[in-house]
Order: sequence, then structure tokens, then C-alpha cells
Amino acid sequence: MKKHVVLGVTGGIAAYKALDIISALRKKGIETHVIMTKNACEFVTPLSFETLSNNEVVTDTFKRTKSWEVEHIALAKRADLFLIAPASANVIGKAAHGIADDMLTTTLMAARCPILFAPAMNTAMYENAIVQENITFLKNKGCYFIEPDSGFLACGDLGKGKLQKVEVIVEEVLSFLEEKKDLEGKNIMVTAGPTIEAIDPMRYITNHSSGKMGYAIAEAAVKRGANVKLVSGPTNLLCPDGVERINTQSAMDMYETVNQNFQWADVVIKAAAVADYRPAEVSDMKIKKSGEDIQIRLTRNPDILQSLGAKKGNKILVGFAAETHNLITYAKEKIEKKNLDFIVANNISEENAGFKGDTNIAAIIDKDGVSNQYPMMSKTELANIILDKVRATL
Repeated sequence: MKKHVVLGVTGGIAAYKALDIISALRKKGIETHVIMTKNACEFVTPLSFETLSNNEVVTDTFKRTKSWEVEHIALAKRADLFLIAPASANVIGKAAHGIADDMLTTTLMAARCPILFAPAMNTAMYENAIVQENITFLKNKGCYFIEPDSGFLACGDLGKGKLQKVEVIVEEVLSFLEEKKDLEGKNIMVTAGPTIEAIDPMRYITNHSSGKMGYAIAEAAVKRGANVKLVSGPTNLLCPDGVERINTQSAMDMYETVNQNFQWADVVIKAAAVADYRPAEVSDMKIKKSGEDIQIRLTRNPDILQSLGAKKGNKILVGFAAETHNLITYAKEKIEKKNLDFIVANNISEENAGFKGDTNIAAIIDKDGVSNQYPMMSKTELANIILDKVRATL
């Protein structure tokens, strides 16, 4: 089936390079539709894009078309990918704040496909704190960015801000459009979220895990063709389409569920934050407040990952290490102790890493001790890196 790309072109000297992007995509058999801002038309004429794309270029929200379709909705529905190249600071700012005041931004707000920005602007503009905050915000909302190139800019400055090379942009577009089904037929069990350990009918012990990392892995895995079971502690997250979710509460619940489904799985990715301890005694009545201090004796929960490692066989076993210090040392100890193929380690005290947020900063360490560091990225991006490692291990 033919793929469709909507290309948004904004005002800037790099707008002429978008013509080469159109040409390269057409040669790959990809249908392209172009939306230009008013400022973009000052640099390149719509006729040039119409000639190369063989489709009418849209520039005006209120221009009457031959079709009765609502133009911006029709384009948004048709798109398999929305590429903005060059993406100016202006359009990045509008997108980050939900502003839809022209045809490009209006269509962008209606798009449900992946959105890919290729920024191009003066170095000082690109490095401006507001622009960087807007980029980070959009990444956290699931948008993707192609880093600009460095070199001499049109204004004469030297630095980062040039539109990335056309071949790099086209390669990124093609990678988005390819339906990667490299995990088809594989059974993957993912654990996610916190566990809760009851003290009495009203109170419990838990942790700050939101479950977002595990849910991102489950969603990415099912999109790549895997059969996915998601063993989830209590969260407010929606189960991804195509994923079988099994709800659990306590560490003991999760222990039993994971072990019951272990034989089914080819791969287990244990991203849940499981309580190490639980109250030794649980009151069946609410513990009433008194003037005295109380002590709650805790007992050790079984180690789910270690129990799986003991009977691992040929299965792939992936763990997580959430630490506040000695990150790599502790992570390597867990690999050996729990018989893991690799571990994903992150410092939860580091900003933009760990619990609750939409981003993560991680190191992936394999059983041979090889460690790869990954900078801040969305949890969806990290999920696919983890699955790439799973696929390579398989």
C-alpha cells in the first residue's frame, strides 16, 4: 500500500532544500502533499512543489477547493507521517502551545500520525532556552526531532542550526514508514507499575512508579508484531491496543502471576517497581490513631526476577535497576545474581529520569559487562532501543 507523507514547509532560506526531499520521496514511491506557510512562499514558490509532488500545494486555510472535504482534516487523516522541514522556531513554538492559526498548524493539530520536526534556524535561536524548552515539551508529547547540522549558516554565523542533510532526513522518514515487524510471533511478558502492600483496609506501602516505562515497552512490542502480556500493578494508564493486561496489586500477586505465565513467554522484561518488603502482619480492621508511636514489622517479599533467572533456560530475561547512587556497580551485580541477559539502569534522582515523567536517561548493560549510555529521550524511544537489544539477543 502506498505511503503518504504530509510535508510542512516554513519560512527560512532552507525552504529550497525541501524540494530535494520531495524529489527523493517521490523516487521511493511515496505520495507527498505539501503545506506551505505564508513566509515559506517568499522563499520558494508553491508551483515548484506542485511540479515535484504532482499534488496541489495548500497555503491558505480558507481557499476553496474542488473537493467537499475539509482540507486540513483530510490531509491529517491521509498522512502516515507528518514531516516539518525546515521547522522554524515559530512553528515549533506554536505546536508546543497548541496554536493553530494557519493551514500548517491547523493540520498539525489534527494529525494522529507520527510527527517529525527538522529544525533550521540561526544558532542563537536554536540554543535559546525557550526554543529548547519547546522542543523538550514536544518530545515529551511523543513528537520526534532530527537534530540540525553544524556549519556556516546563511547569516554568516558558524554553529548548529543548519537543516540536516536531505539524505539523513529522507532516511529518517523511510525508517518511520517501514512497518517493523521484527518481533512477530514472539511472546513477550512485560511487568509495569508499582505494587501496593496493605497495612490495614485503609493504608498501604507503595512507591512512586507510574508504570509509563513498562507500558511504553508493551505498546512498542505489540506494534512490532509481538504477542504481549502486560502484568501491571495499580496505575491510571490505559492498556495499549492489542496488549493483554493482567492486573495485580501486591508483590505476591505479581510473583504468582509472572510465574504462572513464565512458560508462555519467550522474553520477560521486568520494568515494574516491586516492593522489597511487606508488612509481616496485616490488620483486618483500621488501625486507630493513639498517642503512642507504632511500629510496623516488615518481612521480605520474594524476588520475582531472581526466581525467573533460576529457571531461565533459553528465554530472554531483562531487568531494570532504579538507583540513586553506584548505578553501574549495582546494576552489574544484579545481572550476575539474577541471571539476566541485560539490564536497563537509571538514576531516579536525576532530573528527567525515572519515575512519573515521560522521559528517561538510561544505561543498558549486558551480561558481558558492556555498557551503553543513552541521553534523555522519550520512554517510547527508549522502549524501542530496549526491544532492538532484545531482537539482537534473540
